[in-house]
Amino acid sequence: MEEQIIMTLPILEGTDGVKKMSKSLNNYIGLKESSNDMFGKIMSISDDLMWRYFDLLSFKSSVEIKELKKKTEQGLNPMEAKKMLSAEIVTRFHGEEKALLAEKEFTNRFSKGHDPAEIKLIKLSMKTSSISILDLLSSEELGEHKLCKSKSEARRMIAQGAVKIDGKKISDEAISVQNPSENTYQVGKLKHLKIKLKKG
Repeated sequence: MEEQIIMTLPILEGTDGVKKMSKSLNNYIGLKESSNDMFGKIMSISDDLMWRYFDLLSFKSSVEIKELKKKTEQGLNPMEAKKMLSAEIVTRFHGEEKALLAEKEFTNRFSKGHDPAEIKLIKLSMKTSSISILDLLSSEELGEHKLCKSKSEARRMIAQGAVKIDGKKISDEAISVQNPSENTYQVGKLKHLKIKLKKG
């Protein structure tokens, strides 16, 4: 039998820092995601996981990464290091201009408490006069923009106080959204969506 060369590579943990990155686990960063979403997801990882991402994803040398880590230990805010990582990766897939805009948008959204400048609008046609918030957040009709994977997740996010409608936090999972209507929904820190319901 001829000699064979085997290459092994480390597995990259997902944004939860526990399991491997996987779309089915909803802990992934898609290569085709928007620059804002990509930047935001990288910024959402823990400070400890950030160094793992630097090692596996950054083009910085090990010496540069070691020096940056030393600076954070000496007082540099880890968020600044994470912004460097986010900007580098977003630049790789979207270009420097969009990376700069994504960083600005992130700063406005979280540091200054502003809403995202651009929120996707989805129009849904319904025959009924209302829909439960659990069904709406997990509706398959939202496609890739679905705010929750399931009604169970929607229920859990509401219980955690992580769901807002037009900027107001909701705590009642039994509420319904009237049709027709147009509202802005937020789930967690990263997911924002405008949903326009209309009779049809």
